[in-house]
Amino acid sequence: MTRIELYDATLRDGMGGGGMSLTAEEKVRLVHRLDALGIDIIEAGFPSSNPKEAELFARLEHEPLAHATIAAFGMTRRRGVGAHEDAGLRVLAECFAPVCTIVGKTSIHHVEKVVRASREENLAMIAESVAFLVSQGKRVVFDAEHLFDGLREDRDYAIECLRAAAAAGVERVALCDTNGPSLPSEIARAVADVASSLPGVPIGIHCHDDGGCAVANTLMAVEAGATQVQGTMNGIGERTGNANLITIIANLQLKMGHRVVSDEQLRLLTATAHFTDELLNRQPDGNQPYVGKNAFAHKAGLHAAGIRADATTFEHIDPALVGNSRELLISELAGKGTVTDKAERAGLDLDPVTTARVLERMKALEHEGYQFEAADGSFELLLRKESGDYQPLFVLESWRVTAEQHADGEVRTEATIKIWADGQRFIRYAEGNGPVHALDAALRAVLTEAHPHLADTWLTNFKVRILDETKGSDATIRVLIDATDGDQTWGSIGVSTNLIAASWVALVDSLEYAEQPSRVRDAAAS
Repeated sequence: MTRIELYDATLRDGMGGGGMSLTAEEKVRLVHRLDALGIDIIEAGFPSSNPKEAELFARLEHEPLAHATIAAFGMTRRRGVGAHEDAGLRVLAECFAPVCTIVGKTSIHHVEKVVRASREENLAMIAESVAFLVSQGKRVVFDAEHLFDGLREDRDYAIECLRAAAAAGVERVALCDTNGPSLPSEIARAVADVASSLPGVPIGIHCHDDGGCAVANTLMAVEAGATQVQGTMNGIGERTGNANLITIIANLQLKMGHRVVSDEQLRLLTATAHFTDELLNRQPDGNQPYVGKNAFAHKAGLHAAGIRADATTFEHIDPALVGNSRELLISELAGKGTVTDKAERAGLDLDPVTTARVLERMKALEHEGYQFEAADGSFELLLRKESGDYQPLFVLESWRVTAEQHADGEVRTEATIKIWADGQRFIRYAEGNGPVHALDAALRAVLTEAHPHLADTWLTNFKVRILDETKGSDATIRVLIDATDGDQTWGSIGVSTNLIAASWVALVDSLEYAEQPSRVRDAAAS
């Protein structure tokens, strides 16, 4: 089967998306991740468009890469200027990058309205720019901008533009659905047309997602003859984004039979997708195909029962192939199979009566506003309480929180707790930058002496949701807390009409879950 080349444009095209920004150092880190994933060409941007890009190219020139090749991006020469005199082309020629990708117009509408050049001048701009870079020893990719629009407007002229690039020595023509309006059937017909019109010329595909079809369009282009796919990590990019290269890689290898990366590299897909989002300070999309946390999450009882019997009943692939994992979600829709699975993971053997009781209790709590889907720690504690295998870390006598704002604007929060632990009564006071922080500090002051593992855990996220906004300040409030020990992360939940009371419940669950036998055992093993 024809080898499909992977071309990543995250560092350049991806940064065109709203709110997307990476430092030069962060871009270098991402380059190494993309290299490890098996990306063939990494487009780093225009070498001197700004100081950040200049720094990036200076860094990349000396970065050792195991597989990937760096590409510099630019455009065809300016109208009325010779290619050898064009400042932008000279920067590309002098840059270390062995591949140069240049964008040129193939839509007659853009040629006349944007470039304001004649048909002949535009063809010369394409051919002379490619020929100049080839003469400088560069491998050249021609990004045929608005190609599919151009085919609809004036098919013969669009093809003539591609022929001009090919005759000048271009390595590949990349067909760009720049505005993203095309449908898969249109892409397939157009790519087949180009392939038959330019026999022997390698074709790439570059799609945007304005119509929601970028991935499908890319796959259809491959079926029609494209041998390079361009995209970005997680589909970031201008407007609604570029084709999602994460999804494309998985589909090419697992569904279409193209071996684009090794099995080990394919298992890096989920980690690479999440790493990219973390660099961009974005929450990973839980619903992203293949790599999202919900991609192999099963909630309904019928689905969970099917998964326990045979995972292929409700999963299109083994999640481990892409580095993801299966999850059976706890909710009012869950069945006995989901409860049993969660119990087994916690090391508990529930009898049918206890399993039924857990289900009823869980459904009653979710009716009150609890949501165990995001609170695995709290649900394990529920399992232990209902099964009789639960030992609280302490018994509460009382807690109190006060917040005081001073004239200079400083807000001081203080918490006092009175608890019983190991047969002793403790009173502890602590200050914090908020009520949860103060209560957490006071609890840890008592508990870490008997439970030293708690000193190695910390809270990472705190979320509040009002469940019935129509009741205003009297509404029920749900608090979700995420905590970690640096290796694993777990969630806990509290619900109350009082924000601090809900926070207390979630906080206590978070600390208690950290000391459950399954958690302590996992921590010791790691």
